[in-house]
This record gives sequence, structure tokens and C-alpha cells, in this order.
Amino acid sequence: MKKKYTFILILLIGSITILKGQDPHFSQYYANPLYLNPALAGAQICPRLAFNFRNQWPSITGTYVTYNASYDMYIPALSGGIGLLVNVDRAGEGILNTTMAGFMYAFRLKVSDNFYINTALQATFVQKSLDWEKLIFPDQIDPRWGIIHNTNEIPPENLTKNFADFSAGIAGYGDRYYFGFSASHVTTPNEGFTSTSYLPVRFTLHAGGIISIESKPYKKLTIEETTLSPNILFSKQQDFEEFNYGLYLNKYPFVVGTWFRHSTKNPDAIIVLVGFIQELFQIGYSYDITVSRLTNQSGGAHEFSLTFRLPCPVKAKKIAPINCPKF
Repeated sequence: MKKKYTFILILLIGSITILKGQDPHFSQYYANPLYLNPALAGAQICPRLAFNFRNQWPSITGTYVTYNASYDMYIPALSGGIGLLVNVDRAGEGILNTTMAGFMYAFRLKVSDNFYINTALQATFVQKSLDWEKLIFPDQIDPRWGIIHNTNEIPPENLTKNFADFSAGIAGYGDRYYFGFSASHVTTPNEGFTSTSYLPVRFTLHAGGIISIESKPYKKLTIEETTLSPNILFSKQQDFEEFNYGLYLNKYPFVVGTWFRHSTKNPDAIIVLVGFIQELFQIGYSYDITVSRLTNQSGGAHEFSLTFRLPCPVKAKKIAPINCPKF
């Protein structure tokens, strides 16, 4: 079975000149807030440093491995938050590598005492590189002896592609509810190596709420309060659509959660999460249990997150943060 999946992967990557790009996704999307929506930059007001790692289909060595790091904070003088996001994605044991670094600014508008809106813009530098020597094409494969021939495919003139990318987002929130919308790759940059291939716009909608299950709910939400948090996320990129909905249970100092992710055509995975949270840091682990026809023999997906909350400027402590989930 593993050889079967590996062969399918070879054929997919070997057809890379005609495939349309799709973005990596994260199961712990609120633990990677700037990747989810640039409008969440500075959402926690105090400086925040986050790291994320995802290994998808680990039974097929090195298939999709993604690293992510981000920093954001609210700056009162700018009336908004700033953020820096770095993402590295390795596909097919490093055959196709994507590195991006983005900077964003999110303006915060106070609509009322209990409702705020953040609007954001993001500018990103993207570099894609192709390791041609690792590619395997159909004309190299002998039906009996395997990969023994040289290919007649001609490599592209440039194996590295650099381009600028732009995104935008908006988020609204009150004391115990939140929602947002983001559009990534709004200029649909050309990422093709041998021909024109435009990166499709990715649209994302997300929303949720926080429900206290304390006998006497806290007047002001804190991480110590026991709560339930239902959430939903919808993402669309070209013809691909994805739904993700589930529930968090916060019982300090632990957080557990479960979600179901599926497309409009088939189920994808059941996601389970466990997290540990403190005032200054949090750490989470989630696992994707594949329920599609691919089955879980692919190894599902492992994801880790680590976030540090740094000392907050005195002036910023009085500003209301977005009380969205930590994972």
C-alpha cells in the first residue's frame, strides 16, 4: 500500500507543469492566526510569538512538511496591530519548496463599547524552488525493471521562481463571539516554472463563540474560566472547497478539541487536539485521522504548536483583545 501511494505521488509531482497550486492548511488554525487571517495581527494586544509544524501523511516519508513562525503585537500609536509571518513548505521530500515572508498591518476600529472591527492588508515575498534531479517522469519507468531510463523532459530555464503576493482580511468581535473573512493571493501571481500558472485566490470564512459552563460565569473572560467554544471554518481555492467545524473544551490548564473536516465531494479527516495553556505560553498537539478513501494508512497528519505571550506595554493592557480560541 505504501508503494502504491508513493507511485501516485511520483505521477502527481511529475505532472507539476500542469497542476494548479494549492496552499497548505493547518488543523490548529487559531494557533496560527496570521496565516488564517491578517486581520488577527495584534488581536491579543500583547506581543505574541508562535511556531507551528505540520507533517502530513508521515507514512509516506517527507510528503508534505510545513514550518511556520509568526510575531505580532498591537501598537497604540498606529491604532492597530502589525505582524510578521514566515512559512516554509516542503513537498515530495523537497522536490517542490515554497518559502514566504509576509508583513501585515491591521487597523482596529471601535464600533461600540462591546464590538470592534479589524481590517488588514498583507504584502508577501514568495520564493518557489524545484529540485529537478528528484523528479521522476513516466518515460523513465520500465514496466518490469522500474526506473532505469533517462528522461526526455527538458528542465525549465529557471528552477527558482520569485514573486510578490498580497492578501487582505477583516475580523469582527465582541466579548464572547468573533468572525472573520480573508482573501489570499488577491493578485493571482504567476507561479509557473515552464508555463503561465496563476495561483488561485483563497477565500476563508471563520466564526465562533465562547460559552461559559461555570455555575457563575466570569464577568470578564479569562483563561481560567471553563468554557465550550463551537467553531466553523470554510475555505475555497479555485474549485476546491473545505469545511471544518468542531468544538473546544477549555478546562484550565488544559484544552481539548475535536473537528470534522470535509470537502463538498468527500470526507477528509476527524481531528483531535490536546493543549496545555499558561499565562505566558501554550503548547498543543493535534492528529488528523483520515476518513477519506485514502484511509489512515497514509499516517494522517501530526501538528504541533507553541506560542509565547511576551510582556505587554502598559498602554496596551487597557485595550480589549479578541477572545478567540488559542488553538
